[in-house]
Parts: sequence; C-alpha cells; structure tokens
Amino acid sequence: MPVPEQLSERELRVLEAVVQTYIETAEPAGSQTIARRFGLGVSPATIRNTMSELEDKGYLFHPHTSAGRIPTDRAYRIYVNKIMRLAPPTNEARETLRSGLSGSRNAVEEIVRRAAQVLGVLTQELGVAVAPALDELVLERLELVSVSSERLLLVFNLRSGVLRTIFVEVPARVSVEAVQEVARVLNERLAGLTLLRIRETIGERLRDAAIPSGETALLNIFVAEREEIFDLSNETGSVVLGSAQMLADQPEFASNSRMRDLLRLTEGHDLLKQALASRRRLGLSITIGSENPDTRLSDFTLVTSSYQAGQLKGVIGVMGPTRMPYDKIIGLVEHTSRMVEGLLE
Repeated sequence: MPVPEQLSERELRVLEAVVQTYIETAEPAGSQTIARRFGLGVSPATIRNTMSELEDKGYLFHPHTSAGRIPTDRAYRIYVNKIMRLAPPTNEARETLRSGLSGSRNAVEEIVRRAAQVLGVLTQELGVAVAPALDELVLERLELVSVSSERLLLVFNLRSGVLRTIFVEVPARVSVEAVQEVARVLNERLAGLTLLRIRETIGERLRDAAIPSGETALLNIFVAEREEIFDLSNETGSVVLGSAQMLADQPEFASNSRMRDLLRLTEGHDLLKQALASRRRLGLSITIGSENPDTRLSDFTLVTSSYQAGQLKGVIGVMGPTRMPYDKIIGLVEHTSRMVEGLLE
C-alpha cells in the first residue's frame, strides 16, 4: 500500500472520528453524527466537506444507499500508524488470560491452543496461532522400549521440555539387550544435535558404530527411515484456531455467502498457515485487507505477534474483519505473546 500523503490536523481528526464510529457501530458515519459525538469545534458542513476531501484522497468511500462514509483499508492503515493510541489490556483481561492459560505449562501445543481460544474470546475475533516447529530443537536423550514383537516405542526428550513419542516398526522380535545397546549408540552419536541435523547426518554418524552384528539391522532401520522417524513437523508448525463463532456473530458475516467464505478459510488451514508462517521473526505484524498477498484474505485483518522461548518460535494473534478495535486488540495480542513466552520458558 502506498505511503499516504500528509493530511491536515482537521483531516486526521475527522478520519479518526469516522474510523471509531464505524468500528463501534458497523454503520456508515455521517457528518451530523460526527459533529454530535466528537465535538471537533467545526460545523457539520465543514465536517462534510472534509469527509469529501478524504474520499477524494482514497481514505473513505460512500455507499450508494447511505449519506455516511466508511473507512477504506488505507484509512485503517493511517489510523494504526499515525492516529491510534494503544489501550493496554485491562486488569480483567489480564486475569482472564492468566486463568485461561493456567495449568497448561507442561504441553507446548496446549499452551498455544488455549492462548488462541482465550484471545479470541477477549477480542471477539478469531484467535489464530502457529505452534512451534520442532526441527531446530536439540535432542537431549531418546529412549527405546519394546511394546510388542514387531514394534518399539521411541521417546524423544527434546530441549525446552518437549517430549514426543512415536512407534518404530521392526521386522522381527528384537532382544531387550539389542534394544538397550542401540539406544545407547543413538544417544552417544545423536544427543546434542537438532532433529534437522540428525536427519542430514545420521548415516555418517552411525557408519562406524561398534555394535554386535545382530544389532546392526535394528540400527540400520534408523538410518533408512530417518526422514520419517526424526521428522516431527507433521504435528507442529501447524495452525491453531480459536472458535469461528466469534466472527460469525459480527455483522460482516450476516450473509450466507460471507459465512461460507469464512468457513472455507477456517476449515482449510493451508492459506492461514502460509499467511502466518512468514511472521515468526516479525514481532508485531498488522496486515489490513488488501495488504494481504492472497486476495482471499482481502476482507480481513491479521494482527499477530511472534513469540520465542529458547529455540521454540511461533506466532499468536487474531483474524477479523478490517473493522476491528485496533487500539485494544494490538495490546491484547502483544500481552498474550509475552505470556506464552513465559509459560514456555
């Protein structure tokens, strides 16, 4: 979106009044309403002329069925960048977040899921999050446990307190001694490496491992199936959503067609995953309507904040119509991301 030209003080004040009125009412703002509500010290006629000037500059548009004006994406952008005064989360909102996230300290995905849900309730938007990707986490220790004649349980103990388990299929019964010896070799050669590095180098690292010949076949399974065994990305780096009902109750989604569009967005996570994945290192990010690269998000605003605790990185935020109370939502999103960081540390 182009950098907006300089606006006069009066234009900024009128624009602020129109944006705030539309956010609160979802109705086009007229000059009489602005004059009555905001006490700008000028007549309704002057306000009307100023609104016409703002419309000519691309900040407002004029629905055919109304005498009032509605903000454009460009108006919301200058409102966020130049006009808005951030409202810190209220004590009540902070307490709601604290109580909503309490008891979820031990599971990364649970923390992120509950954070998205509570944030959605507080903002009345759709809470969105990206769970941390585990590829860059360091393996501290792994454990192998026989659970049947053809199946082993592999337990990953990863740095940052993350625990994962998967099953490894074996072609025939393996002795307890062989399982223990292979686990020892794997820990000796792989502990201290990231999962990504393990996949890239496991063949080289295990090539000269001195183990009895009967245990070589089991060790070779970990080399041959390294892409499946040591890749936990299918369950992480995924999009987590709060309840879409928060958006469904807003007037923007009163029509059946708009509701279908919303459901398509929330049921198929690929679009949101793509939109959110690039935000891991951006800190606070606000993308308004047509600023979104994908036109399917052109009616939505995404407000997100990245979080990081050690090697765990992700994104938390909300998605909603461009008509949203940015001043309150930005503070809530940033506060929630800091809380998530605190729980993950």
